[in-house]
Amino acid sequence: MAKANSSTGKVFDVDTIKQFVELMHEHELTEIDLQEADQKIRLCKRENVVATSAPAAVPVAAAAAAPAVAAAETESANITTINSPMVGTFYSKSKPEAPDYVKVGDSVSSETVVCVLEAMKTFNELPAGVSGKIVEVLVKNEEAVDVNKPLFKVDTSQ
Repeated sequence: MAKANSSTGKVFDVDTIKQFVELMHEHELTEIDLQEADQKIRLCKRENVVATSAPAAVPVAAAAAAPAVAAAETESANITTINSPMVGTFYSKSKPEAPDYVKVGDSVSSETVVCVLEAMKTFNELPAGVSGKIVEVLVKNEEAVDVNKPLFKVDTSQ
């Protein structure tokens, strides 16, 4: 399939990607990882994803979903985790010299941006999805994260 578009020099153009997405749907695939020469593409299908919007300064990919929030089993009932909705790189601040989006002790609302996740050169702001007080940051700046990796612990009773 990728060979058909190689004469244009764009192996992974929009039409080709649409064809891959259709194949994923037809064959009930959840992920495709392809590489040709120095071009790579990874397509992942997420179930029950709710897209969020971000300020125009930061493009948001379709995979940038509302954060997965799960109750921590070993913590009190008021402690909730904010989990990564995608595979990517965690950034605690917008620029190296900027302050962290949030730190331990900060109060957040469901719309508060807690970090940026970078996936395929696209930077996605992640809203908290819950209201409360940050009690622990579980990852370091520039750390690679997987889907559902806990990023923050939030006390929702605060």
